[in-house]
Amino acid sequence: MKRISQREIANLLGVNVSTVSRALRGLEGVSQELRQKILSLAKEQGYRPNPFAVSLRYDTTRTIGIVVPDVSFNHYAHIVKRIEAEARKVGYMCIITDSDDKYENEKNCIDLLVNMHVEGIIICLAQETTDFSHIQHLSRIHMPVVLFDRDADIDISSVIINDAESAREVTNRLIDGGAKRIAFLGGPNKMKQASERKHGYLEALRERGIPIQKELVKCNFISFNSGLSDTNDLLDLPEPPDAIIASHGMLTTSAMKAIESRGLRIPEDISIVGYMSDWISDVLTPRVSFVKQNQKEIAVKAFKLLHDQMDGDTCVQHVIVKARLELRDSTR
Repeated sequence: MKRISQREIANLLGVNVSTVSRALRGLEGVSQELRQKILSLAKEQGYRPNPFAVSLRYDTTRTIGIVVPDVSFNHYAHIVKRIEAEARKVGYMCIITDSDDKYENEKNCIDLLVNMHVEGIIICLAQETTDFSHIQHLSRIHMPVVLFDRDADIDISSVIINDAESAREVTNRLIDGGAKRIAFLGGPNKMKQASERKHGYLEALRERGIPIQKELVKCNFISFNSGLSDTNDLLDLPEPPDAIIASHGMLTTSAMKAIESRGLRIPEDISIVGYMSDWISDVLTPRVSFVKQNQKEIAVKAFKLLHDQMDGDTCVQHVIVKARLELRDSTR
């Protein structure tokens, strides 16, 4: 059914569009009899205000945009859901877009959101993104913007976890549990999140006097297939690892699949720790020891930074949310 417009209501009643507008908005200058006719016809025809027309008139849309690498992935879905809840509390709605972890898609998502006149954008960068000019351009056009989960060395507010510190803690815990050859599965080296987690892992090995072996470090595009392939390569080594740190939930599940396909036991033959959600850890067998990322706090703080910017705050802030290691059954 076609949406009826104010102009069509005016034509049906033989009055001016401005008269219809005043009546629908409850303004003076319209007789009670005519106002009732306009309201009755509007209700009968299912009239609803055009939000885009309203936004152009008042220069506000009460919407924000969110860009995530994969909206179906549990980690991002939880954060997006909480951002939506925070936005709703202050009368904002969210437009959610998915970059599929691709740079060009990310740029297109941002262009779409800007063209839709959102009042701010919260972004988790794609794995492919190494040029941040499109993000910096948002600041130049005075568009409030906040990065979350994955940030970059640019002058843009962000909310991330303590990536290096958490990986260092995981590595030390595995060493304390008797691991001698700890492998690291990470994302692309050019992605700051991946490089920070790898740095924490390497720092712990150096501190404990364990030689760094390049063949135990795999940093490639994050996907189930890459995790499967990299884990199989590790298991094919003359001296395979006795523990694996997987810096993403996808890499954790693919590593477990590869280990189990070899008939190896977790943790008796090989321990594994992942960065993932607690409920996913609990449904896997064995339950996976994991780095617990406070998704609620990430979302709340990301939206607060954005809302403050929309209220005129120009201060760039980098917020770190502390993650912690939760031990389950996949580590010795």
